[in-house]
Amino acid sequence: MAGRNGRTVRDLRRGNRAAVLRRLYFDGPMSRFELGPATGLSGGSISNVVAELVEDHLVEEAGTVESDGGRPRTLLRVAPSGGHMIGVDVGETRVRVELFDLTLTELARTERPLEHHGYDVEVVVGHIRDGIAEVLADTDIAPEQLLGVGIGVPGIVARTPGQGAVVHGQTIGWDAVPLESLLRSTCELPDTVPYFIDNGARTLGQAELWFGAGRGCRNAVVVLFGSGIGACLVTEEVEYGRPLEWGHVTVQVRGRRCRCGALGCLEAYAGAGALVDRWREAGGHPPVGADEETALAALLAAAHPAQAAEADPVALAVLEETAEYVGAGLSDLVNLFQPERILIGGWAGLQLGPRFLPAVRRYADAYALRHPAERVSIDLGKLGPDAVTVGAASLPLADLFARGGRPATHRQDREGATG
Repeated sequence: MAGRNGRTVRDLRRGNRAAVLRRLYFDGPMSRFELGPATGLSGGSISNVVAELVEDHLVEEAGTVESDGGRPRTLLRVAPSGGHMIGVDVGETRVRVELFDLTLTELARTERPLEHHGYDVEVVVGHIRDGIAEVLADTDIAPEQLLGVGIGVPGIVARTPGQGAVVHGQTIGWDAVPLESLLRSTCELPDTVPYFIDNGARTLGQAELWFGAGRGCRNAVVVLFGSGIGACLVTEEVEYGRPLEWGHVTVQVRGRRCRCGALGCLEAYAGAGALVDRWREAGGHPPVGADEETALAALLAAAHPAQAAEADPVALAVLEETAEYVGAGLSDLVNLFQPERILIGGWAGLQLGPRFLPAVRRYADAYALRHPAERVSIDLGKLGPDAVTVGAASLPLADLFARGGRPATHRQDREGATG
């Protein structure tokens, strides 16, 4: 039966369960007494909802706490064994697969390199398939226990009725790759296990906003620096973030050719590979045959050696110019979205780290409008190189919250929730 606002009793019950589950997840352990004012629900509703969540093995007791003049109150928390999620990061140099319990504690992981095959679709799908099988085998977790598999990928993800998630990754040579249908036909998982495939910057953003440097922020931009560059906008209106192809804003008219084919993109100047290329072109000496992470580390070591007097002026100049490009690109985000915080993550962003950040802040402030620039902080993310994987695993978790702790039972339901 639907009320005046169109909500049914089932909708209200799901909303109540979601409110309690989310509060316990992010702020627990808590007592039933504390959950009332924290969720706005009555004592009777709290008792009913908690009883259901305990019966569903999603919530468990976590000790007691003394009360003022009465009996000790029982604390409640989300049960780690209440579900399991897999997070996958399709990165620039490797595919990382991790298995988590319901509290996002890592239970198993595996990594598979991509250097020799690049983003060959069959290779990536095979790495994901084998990685999922390996982490499940390492822990004896049955596939039926999975709430879902979250996957962060480069590019734009579109959802179609027939093929599920389709990836448009222009910079990696993926033209409408039906990744979800390829995985369903390849991975030995039950059809009831959903896939949640999204842009890697969005999964990074969700991780930092839920568990990292963005907690409590109502309006933030999380940027990802690696070989490629991306960003995710999170506002009160778009809770789980909106991916932005920020790496392909033009910072130099008729500038360097980007991997996407256009001229003058930010990624063509500040992506890890482009940065190392510019160092080489300016007369620097990256290690021969080294991968991007090693070459970028060599650039930083040349610019900031143990003895400051031995610093390589070419490396310093390249990093300073790159900081200006990044700062100018961040100023666009500041002017367009006026965020409270900008958080920098991704392996290259974290590797550049504190030595790079002061110059970036200086240039962002110089190029942005004064009013929004005075109200934004620019910092590094806190979750490290695993942030994309954690964020990917949180996509099934977000779906579980949206359903009030009840997993989807039909494929159509899942597509409706994640489309």
